[in-house]
Amino acid sequence: MTSTRRIPRSGEVGVTVPAPADAVWRVLSDVTRTGEWSHECHQVRWLGAATAARPGTRFRGRNRSGWMRWSRVCEILAVDPPRELVWRTLATPTLPDSTEWRIRLEPDASGTRIVQSYQVTKLPRWLELLLAMVNPSHRDRTQALAQDLQRLGEIAAPSASRHR
Repeated sequence: MTSTRRIPRSGEVGVTVPAPADAVWRVLSDVTRTGEWSHECHQVRWLGAATAARPGTRFRGRNRSGWMRWSRVCEILAVDPPRELVWRTLATPTLPDSTEWRIRLEPDASGTRIVQSYQVTKLPRWLELLLAMVNPSHRDRTQALAQDLQRLGEIAAPSASRHR
């Protein structure tokens, strides 16, 4: 059981969806579609001249959880189509934390296994205590993240039939 005063520093969830990896990749790698499947990130836009996921490109995600609203600038760290996308939230003076997010796609006999993991790389103790108090959904994100991946697969499944 996670302490009510702690935010987990890492986590991993996985689901198998009935869609091929290339169809899941088309949805996943277009980060502007994240709002279609994420429980927390509701809008994403590329920053600068970026129009596709490449290492070094940045995007801004607008998030909400309960009454809380915030936005984060993220940077793509790695892109390996159609297998893996990695990005991190960038620390700022007002939000001095950073988390690396990774989504792997593994072909499976019944479709694709989608595995999402995260690693908190920077989180001052004062911010951890504050987040655990004002955003309790971050104390255990396992179920919400698994549901996100399920929705990602549901969105990708119909697109697979259109691209055959």
